[in-house]
Amino acid sequence: MIRAHGRLNMLTAPRLDRTIQRTLDRGGTRIILDFSEVEFLDSTGLSVIILGMKEARSGGGDLRLVAPGPQPSLVLQLTKLDQVLLASDDLMAAWIA
Repeated sequence: MIRAHGRLNMLTAPRLDRTIQRTLDRGGTRIILDFSEVEFLDSTGLSVIILGMKEARSGGGDLRLVAPGPQPSLVLQLTKLDQVLLASDDLMAAWIA
């Protein structure tokens, strides 16, 4: 599980991207992103999530979000990514889904 916090924007998204890429490079295909402490998500953060999801899925896995807050949830809804990116309220639900 990868924990993100604060603002996920053009300044902080590269760090999350590197963490996701390291996980994929080590053979991890099921990535759980804990978004319970993410206050803000912009298009740069969104693209990191989409790229990670695509790469995980191409390796037979998936990328899922746990507990996205109000603003990140709104961004996912507005972009309709909530229809392709699985998000759960808790960690157990993310693993089982």
